[in-house]
Amino acid sequence: MFVGERMSHPVISVTPDAPIHDVLVMFKKEHIRRAPVMKEGKLVGIVSQRDLLNASPSPVTSLSVWEMNYLISKVTVKQVMSKKVKTMDIDTPIEEAARIMADSKIGGMPVVRSGQVVGMITETDLFKILLELMGAREKAIRVSALVEDKPGQLAKVTKAIADAGGNFVSFGMFSGPDTGTKILTFKVAGLKKEDVKNALEKVVKKFWDIRLS
Repeated sequence: MFVGERMSHPVISVTPDAPIHDVLVMFKKEHIRRAPVMKEGKLVGIVSQRDLLNASPSPVTSLSVWEMNYLISKVTVKQVMSKKVKTMDIDTPIEEAARIMADSKIGGMPVVRSGQVVGMITETDLFKILLELMGAREKAIRVSALVEDKPGQLAKVTKAIADAGGNFVSFGMFSGPDTGTKILTFKVAGLKKEDVKNALEKVVKKFWDIRLS
């Protein structure tokens, strides 16, 4: 799966000279929290809802409402936007995109193809993928179990479930509490809770949780 398959598009962008009040209204209408700033078809910055709100007068200011509205009307995107913009190629693997965004503490990045902005990838897009990967919208038996980190363990788990007549809805593997273990979290349809437990009790080291979810 690549960024281009899960990015938000077409691009909702703003211009450097747009008043921040107008952009805040647009963000609320479009249900977005950031947008690339474009000038003559070129990416010149990125602006977030936080940038816009931080540029607004404090609620404890002594200014009158008319004075505040006047000042806000004079502030434009180019005065509050971030000029150093990290972009991501449309063919970037989705897990690489998640790593870059997490390591850089970035909530969203413009996606480019041949230097042209074609979309945005955001933390919300990544959350939606996690929901799919973990089968969060499907009712089934959810299992979290500890296994040894060695060749053949996954094959044993999948064979045990298949032999019992179960079907995997989702499957994830995560780092264990030590270097010699892994945590498996998966969902199984077609079996009851006790059936799953009986099928795996000789395969896994420890059950952390089994529930209908």
